[in-house]
Amino acid sequence: MGKEKVAYFYDAEIGNYHYGPGHPMKPHRLAVTDSLVFNYKLHEHMKVYKPYQASEADLTRYHSEEYVEFLHRVTPHNIQGFAKSLSHFNVGEDCPVFDGIYDFCTKYTGATLQAATLLNNKSCDIAINWSGGLHHAKRGEASGFCFINDIVIGILELLKYHKRVLYIDIDIHHGDGVQEAFYLSDRVMTVSFHKYGNNFFPGTGDMFEIGADNGKYYSINVPLKEGMDDLSYELVFTPIMDNVISYFRPEAIVLQCGADSLANDRLGCFNLSIKGHGRCLEQVKKYNLPLMVLGGGGYTVRNVARCWAYETGLCVDQDLPNQLPPSDYIEYFAPDFSLHPQVITKHENGNTREQLDTLVVSMHKLLKMLQHAPSVQMQDAPGSLPEPKPVEDEDLPVKPEPYLV
Repeated sequence: MGKEKVAYFYDAEIGNYHYGPGHPMKPHRLAVTDSLVFNYKLHEHMKVYKPYQASEADLTRYHSEEYVEFLHRVTPHNIQGFAKSLSHFNVGEDCPVFDGIYDFCTKYTGATLQAATLLNNKSCDIAINWSGGLHHAKRGEASGFCFINDIVIGILELLKYHKRVLYIDIDIHHGDGVQEAFYLSDRVMTVSFHKYGNNFFPGTGDMFEIGADNGKYYSINVPLKEGMDDLSYELVFTPIMDNVISYFRPEAIVLQCGADSLANDRLGCFNLSIKGHGRCLEQVKKYNLPLMVLGGGGYTVRNVARCWAYETGLCVDQDLPNQLPPSDYIEYFAPDFSLHPQVITKHENGNTREQLDTLVVSMHKLLKMLQHAPSVQMQDAPGSLPEPKPVEDEDLPVKPEPYLV
């Protein structure tokens, strides 16, 4: 196969939204990621697009109209008038109302929708939207810092042209919102690798959650203990994904690359290095299927930006120097200013080789319960979104080359 065509979604404003003081979710990590991506000159190897803002009709493809209307109307200034709605829609401490909340949701969801459109139109092989991947949001409520589930909406768009879509989630938290949306469907297989147990959020993701009705055996959950390192992760990820591909035979893949599974994340407890996290993307890329790459969790900003910049490099087949390029946020990366900082292990690995091998065997047994990959009577696809507009080079956040004395 030749070099993949890669699309990258960039919105100069998306990093300016703020969940409030002390909140661990920081959209600013997107501005830091973009700064690294462009100063590594990765935009020279891919097409950069400005996403459109999703409409209410786009959001209600999955979410309830009353919930979308609430998000559209509520602001920090009129919140007192929505007292009854806040608990009904699970909005509060974890999912606060902040300035521009609706615009933020429409921007990251619009990017995911247009990523799906480009893949449907075969305009690219890989579409990257680091602002997306908000996998906890439910049909009628917010959850886990997520308000609109862009992933579900993006997958629904992919299903217009692809019989079977595979969703893979490597965030440290279970991809519960996406699993719930497709729990009864055999056209979407959800596969989530996550920390499970000791009341770790969201509390779902047991290996016995396997789907129901037509979707029975199409939900795969790989529950893990704290301290997962690169080797342990590879021991489960590679064989399970190889089996999933051969049994389900997807026509497109959505990969949620939550970076809270990295070592030293503010809310996480795994020990993955950036290269270990990236190996999952390398593995999925080898399947040579249309691929949407999304962000997700990640609460130590400098490490999220390093990880997603590195993984953008993997998508465009570029080896990035370990020394970070000059950028507007270079001081974030002191004292080493490197792409691959040393991993300092804070959590002992609670996963034994025997337990990991047993997980792989259990998942294989589950997959063997699938009679065959489902086939679908394809209909004429409803109209798609317009293709996104390319971003001009002069609008990218690139530092000028330093003068050589």
